[in-house]
Amino acid sequence: MSSNPHHTGLSEAQVLESRRRHGENILTPPPKEPLWKLFLEKFTDPIILILLIALALSIGVACYEFFSGHAGVSVFFEPAGILLAVLLATVVGFLFELSANRKFEVLNQMNDDTQIKVIRSGNVCQIPQKEVVVGDLVILEAGEEVPADGQLLEAVSLLINESTLTGEPVIKKTIDPADFDREATYPSDRALKGTTVIDGHGLMRVETVGDATEYGQVYEGAQIDNSVETPLNKQLNRLAGLITRVSYAIAILIVVGRLISYFVGAGGLVVGDWIQFGGFLLNTVMIAVTVLVVAVPEGLPMSVTLSLAMSMKRMLSTNNLVRKMHACETMGAATVICTDKTGTLTQNRMKVYAANFYGAEDITDMIKEGIAANSTAYLDYSRPDKIEALGNPTEGALLLWLHDNGINYLPLREEAPIIEQLTFSTERKYMATIVQSPLLGKRVLYVKGAPEIVLDLCKTVPVARETVQAQLLEYQNKAMRTLGFACQILEDDDPTDYIQEGRLHHTDLTFMGIVAISDPIRAEVPNAVQSCLRAGIGVKIVTGDTPGTAREIGRQIGLWGEDEPDAHHITGTEFAAMDDQTVLERILDLKIMSRARPMDKQRLVQLLQQRDQVVAVTGDGTNDAPALNAAQVGLSMGDGTSVAKEASDITILDNSFSSISRAVMWGRSLYQNIQRFIVFQMTINVTACLIVLFGAFLGTESPLTVTQMLWVNLIMDTFAALALASLPPNEKVMAEKPRKTTDHIITRPMARSILGVGVLFVVLLFGLVQYFKHAEITSLMQFNFADFGRNFFNFSAGNGLSAYELSLFFTIFVLLQFWNMFNAKAFHSGRSAFASLGQSRGFLLIAVVILAGQWLIVTLGGTMFNVVPLRPADWGIILATTSLVLWLGEALRLLKK
Repeated sequence: MSSNPHHTGLSEAQVLESRRRHGENILTPPPKEPLWKLFLEKFTDPIILILLIALALSIGVACYEFFSGHAGVSVFFEPAGILLAVLLATVVGFLFELSANRKFEVLNQMNDDTQIKVIRSGNVCQIPQKEVVVGDLVILEAGEEVPADGQLLEAVSLLINESTLTGEPVIKKTIDPADFDREATYPSDRALKGTTVIDGHGLMRVETVGDATEYGQVYEGAQIDNSVETPLNKQLNRLAGLITRVSYAIAILIVVGRLISYFVGAGGLVVGDWIQFGGFLLNTVMIAVTVLVVAVPEGLPMSVTLSLAMSMKRMLSTNNLVRKMHACETMGAATVICTDKTGTLTQNRMKVYAANFYGAEDITDMIKEGIAANSTAYLDYSRPDKIEALGNPTEGALLLWLHDNGINYLPLREEAPIIEQLTFSTERKYMATIVQSPLLGKRVLYVKGAPEIVLDLCKTVPVARETVQAQLLEYQNKAMRTLGFACQILEDDDPTDYIQEGRLHHTDLTFMGIVAISDPIRAEVPNAVQSCLRAGIGVKIVTGDTPGTAREIGRQIGLWGEDEPDAHHITGTEFAAMDDQTVLERILDLKIMSRARPMDKQRLVQLLQQRDQVVAVTGDGTNDAPALNAAQVGLSMGDGTSVAKEASDITILDNSFSSISRAVMWGRSLYQNIQRFIVFQMTINVTACLIVLFGAFLGTESPLTVTQMLWVNLIMDTFAALALASLPPNEKVMAEKPRKTTDHIITRPMARSILGVGVLFVVLLFGLVQYFKHAEITSLMQFNFADFGRNFFNFSAGNGLSAYELSLFFTIFVLLQFWNMFNAKAFHSGRSAFASLGQSRGFLLIAVVILAGQWLIVTLGGTMFNVVPLRPADWGIILATTSLVLWLGEALRLLKK
């Protein structure tokens, strides 16, 4: 394109001044968080904070015990174990997210060095995109990306792909006010950065560059970290608060109760007793601290992290690439999914929906030749499994239609040389090509374009015009694009000036037929949408498309009914004009937002969150990035833009909406598994707490040592978490409604189970301690139920517990928890613990590992674990008797059915 004599462009001095005033045409990259800061953020977890407090108290007690000479180095095992729990939980989570983030590092790299043609000082020259300044005159040609936002000065048959900003793949641009599209998302005489010229050419005066462009504002919106708190974080915060309150209450109860019993027993305090009282008070405080440490579920953060990490890995097999770990579970809490249309619900690939060529039962040779030759599009055959259309998507759809019918357009085009051609323009709304046809050995004029225009040009129509118009109305009501086709065989003595001044003249065209073209919905979408609706999740379409197209897509996927009230639809313009309060009243009923701009989507998400909704957003374009980032879960498509992927939490690799419903199922199943682990873990903590509490008032030391409790709370609990996290997802969760954000993670049935089983274990274990104190047990074959009952309330000092009895007690304590793990597996499932065991090989393997670990510790642990080996017969008795926990659970589950 040569420079227009009326357009001289900027001088070098003006370029420098413009760059100084308006800046460079680059997008400011978001500041990167240093790794140390990302790691420290892991310590803000509420349970981790409680563990850190417990760690500080435990270190204080250990230091006192060691330096006062009351204990050896082994006293530091407990704080070391708590520190290990903290580090494991934080480091694992940090490393998993770091690994996922590295896969995304290239996504925001912008190509700022692409060469752009501009007019400067009266000359056309090429400069890097980043050097474009406000005021520059940019020449726009087919296939090129628009480098900045600006006003069009010339627009010749200009078609622009705005899908990165609006979702619309083809937008007609013009400088004639009479042809402006009043419903268009952006003005018809403006071109925007990041969009691509499909056809035609134009000239644009740059008005904004870099961060000031619409694309730049979207990019900036995508980087804003609004730190939306996830439902799981909220619930773990409440759980941490509950644990803190309960543990402090028990600790205070111990201090107050022991002080009262001391003073009552001593009959008052005399001066000489101060030293004795000081020792008693210190011992009381240490018992209280022990309760605080025992009450904290050290394995919980690690277990939640492991559960999320395992789901993160396993979700990849269902085409969900999880970047942010919390998103695994948050998807299960989603109450609303705001979805883009193009590329998410639809294939983002224009296809021929129907072809009506009148008088032709099959695709005739002239139809083939007319479509192949009268076109400026091409097909890319480099990937036989995914043939892509290049150029105008509508023309590309016609070539793909030929391909789908076993016809290669290229030989047809090459064998019919073009004599003269009128490319498509938005002004005349048709395209015409005269070719030398090898079929007839004559010239043939082929015309295609807007059916109404082409029909008016024709003198011969094989069917009634009303029939054609009725078919057109049917397709247009379905929001499809339609094209009309016509031809004329030119005789040798016919005039040669059919094309004059950009128009057709003195033609005798025959109407061939019409074609309806659409961006078809993905085959799996209707079922996936219905699955989400049945699961109590609202689905809202948010698109830059026209209202008619948006409603038709809603109808096809089963979201928009025939008698749907108009109030369930809103345009971006109407939405922007409403105040927040008005929108909040309507927002839950909205199903479709058309002509939406990028920041409209973000505002919609934020207002939904104000209504206590957990929002997931799907999208593939740069226009979706701010909403993706604002949502609790952002889901980008695998072939989406890099900015969209960077703003998202999960990337759907196969671009399938059904993968989203699977992500919901995974999330809900994961939440159930976390709840099951809490039932298992908190039962252990309640049992341990009550044992310490009873021991504090009865003056007996805990039969469990620090190292034994570390095995239970860290290693065994971690294995249990792995076992429960390895359970396969349960499709039945999709029949339930989403949980509320205000729900406590410990439900009433969970609390009943934790307290009921915990108290049962305490009674049994307390009875064992009392029995062992008053009997010399060297084998469980000596066990006597009468003596057990008689000694239950015998609070005399007794003989203490031998090393063998302590080993029996430790093993019974662990095996009770072991069998309770199977009850936890079946919790809230309504099924037997043995159901689907065949599909839970990971669970069974870990159960075997826990049993083997317990045997190794008791057999080889020696003085470190304060144990001695047990007889094989005693192992058999313990396994059989403690399994009653499982059989009792099975009986209760059977009764509830």
